[in-house]
Amino acid sequence: MKSRVLGAALFGLGVLALVFAAGLAFVVAPTVEQLPYDMKPTQSVAVAPNARFLQITSGKAEVVEGVELRSTITVTPDAKTTSELSEPLDGDAVVWLVGQQVMRTDTNTLISAYSTSLAIDRKSAAAQPWDKAWLDTGNNQEAVQYSGQIYKFPFATEKKDYEIYDRDILAARPAKFTGTEKIEGLEAYQFTQQISDEVQKLPADRLQVLTSQLLKGAKTGEVRYSNTRTVWVEPTTGQYLKVQEKQSKNLVGDNGQSVSILDATFTYTDDTIKSAADTSGDNRQKLNLVGLWGPIILAVLGAILIIAALFLLSRRPAVAGHNARHSASTHDDVDATVDTSKAAHKAE
Repeated sequence: MKSRVLGAALFGLGVLALVFAAGLAFVVAPTVEQLPYDMKPTQSVAVAPNARFLQITSGKAEVVEGVELRSTITVTPDAKTTSELSEPLDGDAVVWLVGQQVMRTDTNTLISAYSTSLAIDRKSAAAQPWDKAWLDTGNNQEAVQYSGQIYKFPFATEKKDYEIYDRDILAARPAKFTGTEKIEGLEAYQFTQQISDEVQKLPADRLQVLTSQLLKGAKTGEVRYSNTRTVWVEPTTGQYLKVQEKQSKNLVGDNGQSVSILDATFTYTDDTIKSAADTSGDNRQKLNLVGLWGPIILAVLGAILIIAALFLLSRRPAVAGHNARHSASTHDDVDATVDTSKAAHKAE
């Protein structure tokens, strides 16, 4: 009797473990693999040693060489605007406020800056069409339509090509998967985007100032921009572990003149790489626990419990068998006694 009760209890626990395994895998895991609404602000820093760049001071443009630049990008979730999103973005996207400052490290002089607001898909981390997205590279917020990846790759990043948005040309270009590499002990997928000699869009008045001061005799001009952007992505989380950008810009006049106004290679600092790896490693463990190891462990445990339960339920009760044998033996003894008694009676 006790074995049957225990078997039934184990069977119930086994079924419950299987239900929890399925729940983790098919219900909890998909909700965890999303950008959270309460994400903490993040900051990444990249430096470009021995850079050549354009500096404008009090309206005067000059090209500076041999100085280190430091780029700081800060990403802050905008909870209020996110809560105001309507369909089809409501529930599937978050709004981020992003700002970048580029400083020369020898004087702490601001060289360039921008701020922007955009909607990011919570699963793919790709920019979503949103009519309230804006970009400010000076003193005015202008409407912008983002697309592709910008500050993060998808959860469960694949070994394939992705589109990365470039702010200088206001368009997305393909980034090709180029291999894997270890970054701070984590496997990283490497993607390389090549932008070659494309026109950077600048306000007409600013372009006129640059042309008049740097290209004597030119009436008009344009900025030709190239960038080899390489990103190393932790595939489970889609987080950037390292970023390197080899940027160049040339101001080209209508009279054939040309001047280099940017030649710099920006690379994440060691501190930024380590911080990104630590955060990504922790998040990867949590995602694997919920989406992989948790369901596996619960499923195995459930199977073991059910097998043990079936074994117990299939056994014949040992006590009942013993009592049956005891009863049969007693019955035989009684019969033997009766037969002996009858034989004695006939003898008399």
